[in-house]
Amino acid sequence: MSIILVTGAAGFIGFHVTQALLARGDTVVCVDNLNAYYDVSLKEARLRILGRHPNFIFRNCDISNREGFFAIASEFPGVEGIVHLAGQVGVRHSLKDPYAYVQSNVLGYVVMAEVARSFRALRHIVYASSSSVYGSNTKLPFSVADPIETPNSLYAATKRTNELLGHTYAHLYDLPSTGLRFFSVYGPWGRPDMAAFLFTRAILTGEPIRVFNRGEMWRDFTYIDDVVTGVIRALDLPPTARPPHVIYNIGNNKAEKLLDFIAVLEDATGCKAAIVLDEMQAGDIGRTHADIEPTIRDLGFEPATSIHEGIPKFVDWFRGYYKM
Repeated sequence: MSIILVTGAAGFIGFHVTQALLARGDTVVCVDNLNAYYDVSLKEARLRILGRHPNFIFRNCDISNREGFFAIASEFPGVEGIVHLAGQVGVRHSLKDPYAYVQSNVLGYVVMAEVARSFRALRHIVYASSSSVYGSNTKLPFSVADPIETPNSLYAATKRTNELLGHTYAHLYDLPSTGLRFFSVYGPWGRPDMAAFLFTRAILTGEPIRVFNRGEMWRDFTYIDDVVTGVIRALDLPPTARPPHVIYNIGNNKAEKLLDFIAVLEDATGCKAAIVLDEMQAGDIGRTHADIEPTIRDLGFEPATSIHEGIPKFVDWFRGYYKM
């Protein structure tokens, strides 16, 4: 099959995408620096699973390190596809460490794109954007055709910058690229800083859950298996437009109230949550809801997993992994 470069394969989405690529016979070269934004042992556990596959190759490197990344690229000149998922995540953390976001998300993207230009067999780049780019938009559901000039956080601004860079490299160098705006991804092996993880741990340990905006928070929660399907379908279908750059929403097309999400977690854990209603945090968004009509039309992407199916799967993994 193909040689695919996945940046951030030790991360949540990257881990699952890499598993899917390996399962279908691709060779996957992973570039990841295992940064300490969250528990590195979780990333190492993911890598141990991936490392069991003979077609998995790991290189520890920061994507913003030009010399290091180009040295890795020279080892694998036959790369045909790139799934660029590495980067500094977290809306709230971007208020504390803005430099990390510019270094990883902006400079890292440019280095990745320059590396991509060196691969003569490259057919397509798929890269991670975010629903955060919609910022303070009030029109729902969020459509890729909507103006997005009002980001609410530095994180969102860096992801919008990725989209602009994707267009620029497609225009200048005919580099086929697809940006995917992910909406609140959850599932087994998820990130410890996200709602499902934080809430499940709190419920099982009897700690309070802070729900911002006095409980009026809505999210388009998207199960990881559906996200992987979207990523793989995008990778296999390079854009034909000129310039060859396109953006899609990857969401569940259903906004769930956060308090309802917590209620499903309570059912799955068999425990009651201690909820504390708090004010909206700086940089946050009250409601997200993905318009996925273009994604359905062009990629055949149709999410199949509701929170009533996905949350119990996550809770089962969480309890097994943490022995709770």
